[in-house]
Amino acid sequence: MPDVNIEIDERKPDINIEIIDEPEGPLGEKPEEKEPQTQISLNIRKMLDGSLVIFDHPDIDIIVMPHMFKIVTFPKDEMGDHIYAAQSRLFNFLTKKGVIVLDSVQGGNLYGSLEANLPPQIFDGVDPVQVSVFTIGKFIQEELPHYSRDSEYQDDVEKWLLEPDDDFVTDLDQAAETHGPRKGAINRWPGSTAAYGLTGMYRA
Repeated sequence: MPDVNIEIDERKPDINIEIIDEPEGPLGEKPEEKEPQTQISLNIRKMLDGSLVIFDHPDIDIIVMPHMFKIVTFPKDEMGDHIYAAQSRLFNFLTKKGVIVLDSVQGGNLYGSLEANLPPQIFDGVDPVQVSVFTIGKFIQEELPHYSRDSEYQDDVEKWLLEPDDDFVTDLDQAAETHGPRKGAINRWPGSTAAYGLTGMYRA
């Protein structure tokens, strides 16, 4: 922190404040900037209170609150067992990595939210917020392949229903030749006014 010298002149009501910057390194040299040990890319938005909102997970939004030392998760669109399962997987992952306080995981104030506390900073040079954001990014990287396979499966099922192979398709002309005009008790003889066996007579 810089030194602050305050001089009060008794002959004048004014107070003079002079801020003297401390040298940042030996002989006033600036310390060398350290290169980051690792990097990760995330879709993050910073809120006005300094909170970091991570949007990369398909089911939940993750908020890291530095001023409260807290991580809160919210469902994106809908509620369900799969939302709670995703939240539980996240906090189990953070617990195993030693990022959150184990006994602090609990339901939040808002419906569907789950939260946990970050431990205070103990080691010099280790920022709990940076560590938590990086670890959350690692969790999302492990999650995305599972969601990708699920999306591919849904697309395959939709394609199988809407665009089936030739072995599962009956041509319309072929169906007209093989299907008879009358099936079971349904009366479809030409000229008949009976509607689907409602005349009281059963025909096998």
